[in-house]
Amino acid sequence: MKLILPIILLTLSNVFMMFAWYGHLKFKQAPLLIVIIASWGIAFFEYCLQVPANRIGHETFSAAQLKTMQEAITLVVFCAFSVLYLKEELKWNYIVGFAFMVLAVFFVFKK
Repeated sequence: MKLILPIILLTLSNVFMMFAWYGHLKFKQAPLLIVIIASWGIAFFEYCLQVPANRIGHETFSAAQLKTMQEAITLVVFCAFSVLYLKEELKWNYIVGFAFMVLAVFFVFKK
């Protein structure tokens, strides 16, 4: 469970993060101050998941591994969010760039 729980919490945290950081892009008419306040409110829930994920995860993983895992999860969640919520195309060059980042994950976790 100590291996899986941080991954689950990081994934859920990233869903909140995507809405906090990018969700407002569908509401460009909203005043910037309102968007900032709403984003901070959403980010609160992100942190409620992120902090325990790192605390629990650090019992098994190094900080560098946790950060790398978080970035890889962010890419996966971002791709889904971008396509499903923002209705943006996932272009081939984005996928290639993300693949190189995933390759970085391999090297960080290599013994």
